[in-house]
Amino acid sequence: MLHPEVRALLDLIERRGLPPTHTLGVAEARNLYRDRRHFTQPPPAEVGSVRDLQATGPAGAIALRLYRPQGSPDDLPLAALVYFHGGGWVIGDLDTHDSVCRQLTNLSGCALVAVDYRLAPEHPFPAAVNDAIAATRWVRAHAFDLGIDPERLGVGGDSAGGNLAAVVAIDARDQSDLPLRFQMLIYPATEQHCRLPSHAENGQGYLLTRETMEYFAGHYLREAAHYDDWRASPLLHPDLSRLPPALVVTAGFDPLRDEGAAYAARLAAAGNLATHVSFPGQIHGFVTMGKVLSEAQTAVALCAAELRRALA
Repeated sequence: MLHPEVRALLDLIERRGLPPTHTLGVAEARNLYRDRRHFTQPPPAEVGSVRDLQATGPAGAIALRLYRPQGSPDDLPLAALVYFHGGGWVIGDLDTHDSVCRQLTNLSGCALVAVDYRLAPEHPFPAAVNDAIAATRWVRAHAFDLGIDPERLGVGGDSAGGNLAAVVAIDARDQSDLPLRFQMLIYPATEQHCRLPSHAENGQGYLLTRETMEYFAGHYLREAAHYDDWRASPLLHPDLSRLPPALVVTAGFDPLRDEGAAYAARLAAAGNLATHVSFPGQIHGFVTMGKVLSEAQTAVALCAAELRRALA
């Protein structure tokens, strides 16, 4: 059953007449996504420190935000997670995910580096992928200057960000020069064709709709061949062996539910450590909604605990 708090949230959204993302222009969709965080997200927690940085990317500077947890000495190199925000590769930024990044750094005791990768349609596929890979490599190359232990590095993200984290982990394996210890994939997008049953079951009525997914993909993927490219659809990669341990979080009423579960299953079948945790009463995006959805706090605590354990 749909969690009662989720039902109340969906009913409120309907009463207020908030427009679906796919009906908006890109600028308007970005503004709405940024503004509505004040209603659903907890207030930003105090952390040890926050620094805005710039990494060198393939098309210029990439904005980063470095978080250190409360109580961490400045001279202590910390394990770190490079985090990619969700938003369909079209919306979202450092501010839309500031609250959850602060929660994760405090609860895990790890540093966290959020990445402001380029967005479509101005920068279609594979711009976000290229930025995600470049930013992760930059963080490791500058680890000592950032107060990070380069041997205890992971990647993570939610939705489109989970997709980017999975792709970075595969690329790091294939290039053999970027050792990663963990991948945290929160309701990741792993297969762009949307062929699995949850897309039909949950494609209407649960905030993220099939039309909105088509809106995102239409802006991000400009050629038919891109849908089959493993950098857009990591579930289609023929070899998912020798990858870092993974935590995959899914939600029962999410169109992406089955592709997240399928990715976790393929990781495990390929011999990797893969933990799949489902929140059966939740919807896509719930992890950032801790102000109105109590299970979001449970999910963030779980992610932080696994991050701490994996990078200990």
